[in-house]
Amino acid sequence: MKSGPRNLITDVPGLRVGNAQDDALKSGTTVLLADDPFTASVHVMGGAPGTRETDLLAPDKSVAAVDALVLSGGSAYGLDACSGVVDGLRAAGRGFRLGDATIPLVPGAILFDLLNGGDKTWAENPYRALGRAAYDAAAEDFTLGTIGAGTGALSAMVKGGLGSASLQLPDGTMVGALVATNPVGAVTTPGDRHFYAAPFEVDAEFGGMGPDPATGLGMTMESRKMASMSPRENTTIAIVATNATLTKAQCQRMSVAAHDGIGRATVPAHTPYDGDLVFGLSTGAHEVAESILPLIGHAASLCLARAIARAAYHATPAAGDLLPCWSDLNS
Repeated sequence: MKSGPRNLITDVPGLRVGNAQDDALKSGTTVLLADDPFTASVHVMGGAPGTRETDLLAPDKSVAAVDALVLSGGSAYGLDACSGVVDGLRAAGRGFRLGDATIPLVPGAILFDLLNGGDKTWAENPYRALGRAAYDAAAEDFTLGTIGAGTGALSAMVKGGLGSASLQLPDGTMVGALVATNPVGAVTTPGDRHFYAAPFEVDAEFGGMGPDPATGLGMTMESRKMASMSPRENTTIAIVATNATLTKAQCQRMSVAAHDGIGRATVPAHTPYDGDLVFGLSTGAHEVAESILPLIGHAASLCLARAIARAAYHATPAAGDLLPCWSDLNS
């Protein structure tokens, strides 16, 4: 396997990602769009998720395809970002057709960033407008770090952010991940230099520091984040995607496998105070043999682990930050 040309989820042909954020708010929204409706499912392993329209992604539900997926900051307020994306899709004439009605289907998930030092004294919920702006900005190339849904994200010891990575399988199948990294746990080992995801790094994509040579990692849980706020302001939300032709049930299995990437890159993971969630999607453009399905799930987990580290690696400082960036500590 090797990284795709962009090392982004948009290496899966037909996908685009848009970001919008408000720096004073210290929050934002990320939307994933495709050229056509796509098959998708979801798996949740955190104890505190926040979601919209995820029930329809279950394999036994009748909806065959959706039009976009949204990751957003803002906790429950951020779910309104999906409405802004719905507005954009409706204006473009996209959505499920039922008689004369057009109904864009836009599942979404949120992370908690309401206590991160940003100005949250809005009079009107800003996330619908952020969702529409992210929709309008969607493109194949996009920035990582302190942007979109990752704008206000924090890990235990350093700022989190928005991350992405990709892999091309030997048969030409493309797999990618997109993540907003805001966990209870740490993405760096004690000392803030090495990433837990280091064994899976490709081409020094998050600094090339290598694995931490220390042993006994994970025995203590130091957290600058918990020292700054309560333990409930968390969540890692992600999308993994492939061009392989998958059923909705197979998309769900891919999202289940991808959760291993959260466990490899974040210590601890899937806590009662995280809302860890992974969407899995297929554009259906590339027919594959059934024997390749385990490798697709494995690649999704590797991409997600790398994307989590890349989110923190690319984070940039901003006024009022509660935590340092990895780059501040390793310059």
